[in-house]
Amino acid sequence: MAKCIYRKRSHSVYSIVLHTYFVTAYRRQCLTPKMIDRAQDIAASVLLSKECHLLECDGEPDHIHLLVDMHPSVAPGKVFGSVKSAISRTLRKEFEKQLREYFKNWNKGLWGDQSYYASSGGAPIEVLEKYIQEHSRGSGSAVKKDRKP
Repeated sequence: MAKCIYRKRSHSVYSIVLHTYFVTAYRRQCLTPKMIDRAQDIAASVLLSKECHLLECDGEPDHIHLLVDMHPSVAPGKVFGSVKSAISRTLRKEFEKQLREYFKNWNKGLWGDQSYYASSGGAPIEVLEKYIQEHSRGSGSAVKKDRKP
């Protein structure tokens, strides 16, 4: 069982872990495992540019889950908005042929307008990782990210 990972700066120590998920517009069952893996790469890249780290990511045909180690100087809504739009933009470009058949209004985007953010509330990271694995792509096929920044 891994212990909580604390990140340090010159005058602070922090551990801010948030769980979010993005739901496709109209709950369309359009995401393939290849798209979910690509979304994971995009999310990790965007989060790194914001000094945040992706701990876990997986999904099902109509949504993806993210477990993120946040930096205290960033607003979660802005960071997740950046991740959401980057994933939508890239997936619609790279998988246009597969996705276009699911959406009448192609310019609206891939994701629905709703948002969900939850702090871990003191739950161990392993519990949240297990939750994401059990609620994604069947029997725990999530790719575990290295928690070390």
